[in-house]
Amino acid sequence: MAAGVKRRGSGTLTVAVEVDAAPATVFAALTDWERQGEWLLATTVVRSRQGGIGVGGCIIARTGIGPLALVDSMEIVEWEPPYRCLVRHTGRAVRGGGAFVVVPLPAGRSRFVWSEDLELPLGWLGRAGFALLRPMVAGALWVSLRRFARNIRKVTCG
Repeated sequence: MAAGVKRRGSGTLTVAVEVDAAPATVFAALTDWERQGEWLLATTVVRSRQGGIGVGGCIIARTGIGPLALVDSMEIVEWEPPYRCLVRHTGRAVRGGGAFVVVPLPAGRSRFVWSEDLELPLGWLGRAGFALLRPMVAGALWVSLRRFARNIRKVTCG
């Protein structure tokens, strides 16, 4: 592969969860950026440009504990409530694209799909590191999305 050419798919990750709520409720909850810390493990999110709403809006996530935290700045590149929010990771450490997609299901339910297509640094070393960390990251994200689904159920069911 030529130097500087991104190997697509080497940093991909997709996790989904079914939620007992309509797409509008799910989308509103997932884009309530400051409240993501209630369900997203070891993460705080703040709104930046445009309050983190609409195309051009920005958010900044800090994931990790203490000095091991990673700061991830994102710009919203597509905003289609209540179904899609696509972001571009613009930070020094995290680059690439991310998607929050809400799929309507029968009986007023939804499927929330979180996917990432990251540009991995350091060539083969970055790809090898991601391959080692991917199961842990996917597991943590799966736990987080399950928490999200439970939190929605509590809010909508009382």
